[in-house]
Amino acid sequence: MDLKGKHIILGSNSPRRKELLKGLDIDFEVDTGNNFEEHFNTDVPFGQVPRLMSVGKSHGFHRPLAENEILITADTMVILPPQEGRPGEILGKPKDREDAVRMLRDLSGRAHHVTTAVTLRDSRGEETFDVTTQVWFKALSEEEITYYVDTYRPFDKAGAYAIQEWIGHIGITRIEGSYFNVVGFPVQRVYEALMRRLSTP
Repeated sequence: MDLKGKHIILGSNSPRRKELLKGLDIDFEVDTGNNFEEHFNTDVPFGQVPRLMSVGKSHGFHRPLAENEILITADTMVILPPQEGRPGEILGKPKDREDAVRMLRDLSGRAHHVTTAVTLRDSRGEETFDVTTQVWFKALSEEEITYYVDTYRPFDKAGAYAIQEWIGHIGITRIEGSYFNVVGFPVQRVYEALMRRLSTP
């Protein structure tokens, strides 16, 4: 694909984002140098947190951007809304095995949202958008949960699962929205945003 002299930088070390961005047939480099500390106030509405994190990662990039560079940063969060008297929660990356098991127990038999925010920034300005997909899990057995956690060790994944792995194959009954967003990168929207930025004089 013709990038019209632009150099694309992916500010993420996620192997899933790298693989999905490669699927757009564009050349890019990965540069994860960043001084942004990922934290947010608990009074921030859940749906706004991914945008805050994505923008923070963009502005925390370790150096100024050259005139021909476009930086892409992103943040994905699994959001468990309040349901049947149970409180809502943002499910980030699990701290350990017990935390991963707890998260999957909480997701079991419930619908949740996966929201990814993406920021594209260059020397002329920036754009941030987010994409939300709704996902339904069947009621997972304790054996299924522990097998997945012990076999796949999903400690680097928000919500302690990856839709493209075993737990997604056997446990996810329905999704509404972008599948690739649940993987971690809404590539169709990224492509559209890149094309707009490349076509702007």
